Amino acid sequence: MTTVAEIVGATLAKLGARHVFGVVGSGNFHVTNALVKHGARFVATRHEAGAATAADAYARVGGRVGVVTVHQGCGLTNAMTGIAEAAKSRTPMLVLAAEPAATALRSNFRVDQDALARAVGAASDRVHGPATAVADTVRAWRLATSERRTVVLNLPLDVQAAEAEMTEPRPAVAVERPQANDDAVAALAALLAAAERPVFIAGRGAINGRDPLSSLAAACGALLATSAAAKGLFAGGPWNLDVSGGFATPLAAELIGAADVVVGWGASLNMWTTRHGGLVGPSATVVQVDLDPAALGAHHRVDLGIVGDVGSTARSVRTALPMRNEGYRTAGVQERIGAAGRWRDVAYDDDGDEKHIDPRTVSIALDDLLPRERVVAVDSGNFMGYPSMFLSVPDQRGFCFTQAFQSVGLGLASALGAALASPGRVPVAACGDGGFLMSIAELETVRRLGLGMLIVVYNDEAYGAEVHHFGPHGHPLSTVTFPETDLAAIARGYGCEAVTVRRVPDLAPVTAWLAGPRKVPMVVDAKVAAGRPSWWLEEAFRGH
Repeated sequence: MTTVAEIVGATLAKLGARHVFGVVGSGNFHVTNALVKHGARFVATRHEAGAATAADAYARVGGRVGVVTVHQGCGLTNAMTGIAEAAKSRTPMLVLAAEPAATALRSNFRVDQDALARAVGAASDRVHGPATAVADTVRAWRLATSERRTVVLNLPLDVQAAEAEMTEPRPAVAVERPQANDDAVAALAALLAAAERPVFIAGRGAINGRDPLSSLAAACGALLATSAAAKGLFAGGPWNLDVSGGFATPLAAELIGAADVVVGWGASLNMWTTRHGGLVGPSATVVQVDLDPAALGAHHRVDLGIVGDVGSTARSVRTALPMRNEGYRTAGVQERIGAAGRWRDVAYDDDGDEKHIDPRTVSIALDDLLPRERVVAVDSGNFMGYPSMFLSVPDQRGFCFTQAFQSVGLGLASALGAALASPGRVPVAACGDGGFLMSIAELETVRRLGLGMLIVVYNDEAYGAEVHHFGPHGHPLSTVTFPETDLAAIARGYGCEAVTVRRVPDLAPVTAWLAGPRKVPMVVDAKVAAGRPSWWLEEAFRGH
């Protein structure tokens, strides 16, 4: 007998589900096994929050739909933080959520799963019965892919168990992305032709638009920057300013602040990217290009808003440019970017002592040790600017920044998903001690899968953001500070290699690990100096 559960699994495999993350219970047992039977790889995490976060990262880095499978009720609630992050980031992700039968009114697993999904910005759908099982599954998949939505697909237990007949999914309907109209293209071309200091800021919506954006920037003399989520998009280019906003180098902030035209390409231009609006000069003309009309001007003033696909819009504007323009691309600017375009080029007073290493120093040392082919996933916290700015990445698929919900504890699972989406690259998880311990169950997952992951813990023995936010005002800090913990010993208990780092020479075991087969993870317990807030956090506190 073929059941609906088998049909859902088979249909998803035919549609393209390759990796499926989750924790299996009785409610999602059969649909998960059906996915595996039909060719998907199931990755069993130790917590549903890790499953959702790993699937989110897998989708971001790999460019495929992330798929999560969870038990009814508590399985879904456990996954909600990861689902919220994915939904806020417009990650195409499908959550297969078992659900009590409609008649099981007193089930202890019953919660309003539709409301849970909608509450965090995800879409909610359902497989309604045997006759519609294939169509319901395809509808949810296409919503995730065509509109970049996170979709919770509820699977009632009685429907899953019903007998059904397998049919082929209908071919996908071709969906054309909105094209910018001719007047908007002409207006932007005129602005760029006349601009003396144009700057492009590319966001997550521009991930696949590197080549047309680079071509247009070369024609109009624009400097190139990204939001944090799109870090690496222009890596290696001589006109690359790297990340705009709180993570911007002093030189990048200066050059962006002096721009006369700023174009946001698939970037929300939110408070982080524009330093609460203060990074972009008041006299600059601001343009925003986005597929979503509601995104235009949502966070920052916009003088010209254009609805359209980033790549096609950039190509159209390039064609419409009346002439090439030197713009910002002068020999003097290029020389300055070459000399001070990276954070590691900026001089600083080292805060390290006998027991603690400066987080900038350990980050620079690791950047030198790691091979170029890497993928870096960053958790949230006071530390996060250090790996984000001092660890370079080779391209836009080399950086995974799950910060839309600003939840601590997503870094380790993000690195898990990013690693599976990036075979051949060294995966790096950058965590604070709080986030690492919050998600430590997934250390077993990483170890079990044999992933040669470098896990760097910036250990200040505190929730550093709260220490630096409330400490200067004299508030007690006992609720956010902790005694010294030997995280390296804990990691060895999970079967990992591990080292405690208080100075650069302590990283020698990492060098040896990188040279070896890397069959087990390496955990670096970096005892970092914590006497000051990171520069990006100071900026955030000023903005608030």
